[in-house]
Amino acid sequence: MLLLYIIFIVYIVAVNFYAVILLKTQRDESCGDEGKMNSGDGKLILTAILGGAIGIYVTMFILRYRLKNLLLMVLMPVIGVLNIYLIITAFRSGFTFFIV
Repeated sequence: MLLLYIIFIVYIVAVNFYAVILLKTQRDESCGDEGKMNSGDGKLILTAILGGAIGIYVTMFILRYRLKNLLLMVLMPVIGVLNIYLIITAFRSGFTFFIV
């Protein structure tokens, strides 16, 4: 059971690290191009759903990038709260999800 907890924690850390790198890469690529501003929203939303919403949201403020994008500014905290709820539920239940 301990190995399952460790694997899950490593997964969450890896997804958040990927989210930070993805957002930094998008900022570097679109630094001069104003037309490519919304080109990577799908990747960011998918990464957020997979568990990287908190990493994306914090990195947006650290890099001061995409703060005017209303979709990301509303969606990231909502998905982040959902991620935290599912993580807490998974740890409390011991990763035993049964349909009752």
